[in-house]
Amino acid sequence: MTTLFAVSDLHLNHRANREIAEAFHPDTAADWLAIAGDVAHDIEEIVAFLALMRGRFAKVLWAPGNHDLWSRSGDALRGEHRYRHLVERCRAIGVLTPEDPFPLWPDPAGDIVVAPLFVLYDYTLRPETETKQDAMARAIAARVVCNDETLLAPAPYPSREAWCAERLRITRGRLDAIAPEARTLLISHWPLHPGPVARLRYPEFSLWCGTRETADWHVRYRAAAAVYGHLHIPVADDYEGVRHDEVSLGYPRERAARTRPVQYGLRRVLVRPAGLEPATERL
Repeated sequence: MTTLFAVSDLHLNHRANREIAEAFHPDTAADWLAIAGDVAHDIEEIVAFLALMRGRFAKVLWAPGNHDLWSRSGDALRGEHRYRHLVERCRAIGVLTPEDPFPLWPDPAGDIVVAPLFVLYDYTLRPETETKQDAMARAIAARVVCNDETLLAPAPYPSREAWCAERLRITRGRLDAIAPEARTLLISHWPLHPGPVARLRYPEFSLWCGTRETADWHVRYRAAAAVYGHLHIPVADDYEGVRHDEVSLGYPRERAARTRPVQYGLRRVLVRPAGLEPATERL
């Protein structure tokens, strides 16, 4: 049996998280690992961890999270330039990104296109009758404004909304090019479906949690499953018969505060029986 594992929100700047993450190992030499963002804040730390995992797993895929893209005003690499730099660093160590050919996961019912995505957010996850300005005012009043407002630079785009619009355009083009009979595994840091944000303790935070534009992608692109993180609420939902797995490790304080059983660490997303040979890659 070969497994595609997934995890997100490792936040390696926390020692307890680093100890957990550095202990990740496959069950077999053929297992894959998908990491749905928020590995760390530092580029070298991100690359070093991805390289460590690449040395253990047959294939590693990375989709960026907001923390991976954080920068200070004086940093040389900000916004799109930081993302592209991380893509090149990943390619140098054999880690697949949203800019690379989508690999195929062999499955008895037909190969599954495994698609790491980078789509960002556009502040549309708010009540439909509310403006962005009003929603932002509520978030400020509740003191839940995301640090992205100062640390996630959209450069060279004029805004995060504009960057998101461009990422949506690019990503739709790549997904539309997949053979119409093929199923997919969609991997994104931000939830593609808006449903999970209803669980947020502070609903005002939904502004930074995705975009309504991806709400039907699990149907449109024939998803066998969808994987995401960001919310730090590791549960699974079913939308139109498609399983959506939130696979975050999250912060140590969050794990300590939970009283109900929660699965942390690597999540089994796809499993194939022994003897099914790997397929070739394609766009």
